[in-house]
Amino acid sequence: MSRFTLNFLLSRRILKDKGNRFSRPIVHLSIGGVSLGLVIMMIAIGVTSGYKQTIRNKVIAMGSHIRITHFDQNYSFEQVPVNRHRACLQQLTDNPEVLQVQNFATKMGIIKTTDQVEGVVLKGVDGTFSWDFFQKNIVEGEGFCTSDTAPNNSIIISKRMSDKLQLKVGDKVHTYFVQDPPRQRSFKVSGIYETGLPEYDNMFALVDLRHVQRLNDWEDSLVSGVEVLTRDYDKIDETGNYIHRHIDYDLKAETIKQTYPEIFEWIALFDMNVAVLLIITTCVCLMTMMSIFFIIVLEQTQTIGILKSLGMKTKQVVGTFMLVAGDILLKGMLIGDAVAILLGVLQQKFHLIKLNPDTYYVSYVPIHFDWMQVLLLNAGVFALCMAVLLIPAWVVSQKITPVSAVQFE
Repeated sequence: MSRFTLNFLLSRRILKDKGNRFSRPIVHLSIGGVSLGLVIMMIAIGVTSGYKQTIRNKVIAMGSHIRITHFDQNYSFEQVPVNRHRACLQQLTDNPEVLQVQNFATKMGIIKTTDQVEGVVLKGVDGTFSWDFFQKNIVEGEGFCTSDTAPNNSIIISKRMSDKLQLKVGDKVHTYFVQDPPRQRSFKVSGIYETGLPEYDNMFALVDLRHVQRLNDWEDSLVSGVEVLTRDYDKIDETGNYIHRHIDYDLKAETIKQTYPEIFEWIALFDMNVAVLLIITTCVCLMTMMSIFFIIVLEQTQTIGILKSLGMKTKQVVGTFMLVAGDILLKGMLIGDAVAILLGVLQQKFHLIKLNPDTYYVSYVPIHFDWMQVLLLNAGVFALCMAVLLIPAWVVSQKITPVSAVQFE
């Protein structure tokens, strides 16, 4: 019989020993403590990942990953136009990290109804606009199609605007533009969106790009800039720097993190909070495992003495009790994983826990499990607990001698 097989059989015997009336309920409590700790850690990383991903997708849906505009000091929505047919812009798709390039143009105006007036920024889009990203934010109606024949008179406004102006899908909207000479355009509401982000919901409305071009007296080739969607968000800084270096000197490329730093700095704070929570919870799990470990060792002191008197080495004794600890730890972790995943699925499907969107930008707690993070979390907790338990296991096993173990009551 191999040493591992012997250690395994002994660990099974210790765990199933019904004579250990004191340690057995403590073992169950220990499994429950480890399970609870892992549920907390899993939910923490799941909520953080889900929240970051949800907010990030909302921002990208309206502003893309990278925006290229004219390099001037004008930070208003009346920007210096850019020729979209420039060679450097046409070559953007040569970069393997670039997924899509879309044109846009902006124009400030006023929406007026019978008894309400609201400022608005029209964002003109054309056939290059990625509706797949934006579609998730549409709560009523639908998007619109652009054609080569005539501009589409549809407009998509935010839910906040529709509530304030008392507009619904299908209503006619009159917009006015303060310029020389003043101009007016009429649109039909085809959809209503809601991102929960006041930076967008308070001001932006989507229209056909050609309306903005005509209001600005621009040629068809002129736009406010181009938006770049990338394949990998984690490489957005690297891709943004590359694009900035390879476009013309009078253009600038800014990532969405540079455009809205306050949002992404706020999101980054979640990582610190989760790190603190993970450290505290891991320490609790360690203390729980060390407590039950010492209890089991004390109850098995005579067994340890008998095994040593029969010639078993300290290393084998340590291995046996590490298998006992590993069994308890694995059971607790598996139960914790199952409960956390079940709670996560229920929250994703039924949105059981609600949030105030005015404060948190979302109406419910989003949760997303990155399975690589889950795997690393489980592996890290297990390895750390086993490594910490190895020290007291070795010390205690060496201190116990056959004579002292036989005399122990």
